[in-house]
Amino acid sequence: MKATNRIEKIINLCFWLSASVIAGIFIIIIGYIAVKGFSVVNLDFIFTAPTRAGKEGGISTTIIGTVYLTAVALLFAVPLGVSTAIYLEEYARRKSRFARLVNLTAETLAGIPSIIFGLFGFVFFVIFLNLGWSILSGGMTLAIMILPTITRTAQEAILNVPHEYRENSLALGASKWQTISKITIPSASPGIITGIILSIGRVVGETAAIILTAGSSLGMPVSLSDPVRTMAVHLYILALEGISLERAFGTAFVIVILIIIINYMAHLSLRRLSHLSS
Repeated sequence: MKATNRIEKIINLCFWLSASVIAGIFIIIIGYIAVKGFSVVNLDFIFTAPTRAGKEGGISTTIIGTVYLTAVALLFAVPLGVSTAIYLEEYARRKSRFARLVNLTAETLAGIPSIIFGLFGFVFFVIFLNLGWSILSGGMTLAIMILPTITRTAQEAILNVPHEYRENSLALGASKWQTISKITIPSASPGIITGIILSIGRVVGETAAIILTAGSSLGMPVSLSDPVRTMAVHLYILALEGISLERAFGTAFVIVILIIIINYMAHLSLRRLSHLSS
């Protein structure tokens, strides 16, 4: 009995150490970026456009570029991803070849490096469709990249909706689509929103696919055909080319704060989903 208790204590200690290492790494990274970048971030830095290739000014145009690319990516990816999840879980037979092919495709796309998406977007959207380096090219490339995340999280959310909800709705005379639109989707919405929020986090932190498809222009975009630079790309260029390490840390600090907020929102959605499931 004593030996068993000793083993349990050792296992608990190992788990505690593992969790502490993860928390420590997070604190060190966030703390280092905060120390280096906090002094740079102010209202002028956020609301002023960068000048002289980023040596001076702020990051206002890169923030707007990030927002535009994210909006275009979600505009294409969310309807397609959620519709695919609804079809796979509500209409398709689970063991059908087509359903297995779609699931396999989504899982495969989720594991492809972002640079491959960027290369595809460059060849197909920028060159073949002659869209050039633009918000539209970058947004559609990012939509393909986040599509597996939205689809898989939407599937899991729909699966977590109790089957009794569907049976009761159909028993009351509702059609299958009425049941899906009025019962299933609203009940699964926290999980679907979680997938969308996590996808936004991936878009905000992406660089390779954006450079190849949306370019890296510091100008203010006025249409979907304009090239654009995101915050992550701006950070990458500032640090890689040695333009301004100080402003690179300032940009990194803004990105980190944004990612923390996005992940916190996803956590709240997951908590709500767990409450609904229970």
